Amino acid sequence: MSEPIPSVTADGEAALLQRYANGDAAAARLLAQSLTPRLYGHAMRVLGDGAEAEDVTQEALLRLWRIAPDWRVGEAKVTTWLYRVVANLCTDRLRKRRSTGMDDIDEPADPAPGVEARMQNAARYDALQRALNDLPDRQRQAVVLRHIDGLTNPEIAEILNAGVEAVESLTARGKRALSLALQEQREALGYEDDG
Repeated sequence: MSEPIPSVTADGEAALLQRYANGDAAAARLLAQSLTPRLYGHAMRVLGDGAEAEDVTQEALLRLWRIAPDWRVGEAKVTTWLYRVVANLCTDRLRKRRSTGMDDIDEPADPAPGVEARMQNAARYDALQRALNDLPDRQRQAVVLRHIDGLTNPEIAEILNAGVEAVESLTARGKRALSLALQEQREALGYEDDG
């Protein structure tokens, strides 16, 4: 039986990072346990590949541990800084895929048990992931950060190094493109016609 993952506030994240910088390994474990699922989830949704998402998550945390002694409390939230690192690492990997011609990567199988529901959920996930993969990189990042990870537009603006209005535009265009891409698949994915 696994222990519940601790929830750490933004102030707590900075405090844990400071404790780690001062030699407290337990603080690093707590911080990693709190942040890893969110970072991995974001990378997974952007990249669509579990192994790559793990690599990106680990690299982002390694970068955090390296800068911990120089962290200046109050300048940025630890999560915002990490999301920006993950976003940049994902963008680098997406660019590398294009340059090596590896755009068609198989989607990971849904590990949850079940029969029809699992198959339908997998089909829905695959359809969403394919539609996300077709979005331009910055639109994909903005949509995932806003509508899947639940970040605010100002947080996303800081992560993507863009203005809030640009983020609003990116998410709106991305949502419209996703809606159009998925509209024709509603019946096949088991959604009833809403009219």
